[in-house]
Amino acid sequence: MLFFISLIFNNNFTLKVNYMDTEYLNQIIRDRRAIYPAQYNDKPISKSFINVLLENANWAPTHRLTEPWRFKVIQGDAKSRLGDFLSNTYTDITSDEAFSPFKHKKIKNKCEAANAIIIICMQRDSKESVPEWEEIAATAMAVQNMWLTCSANNVGCYWSSPKLIDYMGEFLELNEGERCLGLFYLGNYDKDESLTSKRIPIENKVTWLE
Repeated sequence: MLFFISLIFNNNFTLKVNYMDTEYLNQIIRDRRAIYPAQYNDKPISKSFINVLLENANWAPTHRLTEPWRFKVIQGDAKSRLGDFLSNTYTDITSDEAFSPFKHKKIKNKCEAANAIIIICMQRDSKESVPEWEEIAATAMAVQNMWLTCSANNVGCYWSSPKLIDYMGEFLELNEGERCLGLFYLGNYDKDESLTSKRIPIENKVTWLE
């Protein structure tokens, strides 16, 4: 348990005690889940929450302060336009033998089911002052900040990175050096305690050198 104490002396003496339970933070990290659009309900997500989400993303670590993350927020009619674009692109790039009507419909339904979709982009530093993988990693950490913010507020989210994102430049006006890394679907959902996950024990993945 961490305690932060501030003392303010005016006409009256005020003692403020703020605390953060570190176990709460641990639990938020471990409870983070991918919640898919099919699980979302009709309850809207406020613009103020999306702004908080993006502000938290903006505080991700970034080498040389390149701050490479870029986001495009899709709501309203733009969701239908994105769904049409993605499903039509899927048709164009898929052979007749591999084409799946189910997948074609699912692509559109995901866009419709989401309350908002944040298109995740990475803007390459024009000076290339850091390796590209560091820019991608920084953007991924920004998305993790968003994901944990959603988890803490019981908002469903899901980072999707299908091959279709390679064609997003035809839907968006991307800057030179900017590329799409995925679609971040957002929606409220009915809490389900059965949503669990598992990990191989960390002891299997760590080597200690002393």
